[in-house]
Amino acid sequence: MSGATQARATPAAGGVLWRQDGDRVLVAVVHRPRYDDWSLPKGKLHPGEHPLAGAAREVAEETGARVEVGRRLASVEYPFGDDGAIKQVSYWAMRYRDGEHAPGDEVDRLRWATVAEATQQLSYPADRGVLADFARLPGDTRTLLLLRHAKAGKRSDYSGDDRLRPLDKMGRRQARDSVAALLAFAPQRVLAADRVRCEQSVRPVADQLGLPVHSAPALSDEAWDKDPDAGLAAVRELLAQPGTTLICSQGETIPALLEQLGVPGAPHPCRKGSVWALSVADRGVVAADYYPRPYS
Repeated sequence: MSGATQARATPAAGGVLWRQDGDRVLVAVVHRPRYDDWSLPKGKLHPGEHPLAGAAREVAEETGARVEVGRRLASVEYPFGDDGAIKQVSYWAMRYRDGEHAPGDEVDRLRWATVAEATQQLSYPADRGVLADFARLPGDTRTLLLLRHAKAGKRSDYSGDDRLRPLDKMGRRQARDSVAALLAFAPQRVLAADRVRCEQSVRPVADQLGLPVHSAPALSDEAWDKDPDAGLAAVRELLAQPGTTLICSQGETIPALLEQLGVPGAPHPCRKGSVWALSVADRGVVAADYYPRPYS
């Protein structure tokens, strides 16, 4: 895409909002009276807003639902307006938690439908493609978030016990700024390797959720190097629990754990402050999304 086109691109985000109805999966489609069309809920991002946080916000605004974000879906782009502008829309799967739709000027109707019914009702091929991407994998997955701790300065510059090395000024900012994106996943458990910098990296989001930060000593680099089986067993136990688990660990343990869990693409990137979001079904990891900068 040319630089001129990029300059006219408008970022947006949305989701396939779904819920379980007995043995059926139902998805939400919305009617926009301005266009008299049926679409997936979506909208433009606020300046500086992380697409993941913006997607959860837009879906909540258009549907009234509180959501739990899951795996990343296809992104689409299409022209809009009369000046050659392009809208770029990123999508995620989103589990419905609760909430009711209130008709408004932007969205006056919401319909829960099976994937087949929604495919027929959606007005645009791009939306149907996103829905097909959602349907190709199980919707009812669990999420494991693997966060590498934020910046903590150089080890060589810290004279004390390295387990006590705290986040530096940039790292504290990264931890605060990552909260909006991490909240979109609605973690139900928060753990950290027994390093101060790991605990500090998840403390802001844990405080927002009203959750304790549990210690995970088996998931420090030193512990993993000595006994990787113990670390893997601890993670597999967490994977058996429903909902979303957030773990903060270190730069050697996370890539090794991804390899043990069968995530393709080794060597796996793992920059400081980054997050891997793993979607897990009964057969194991079915999707893995890497967010190098969840804080911006």
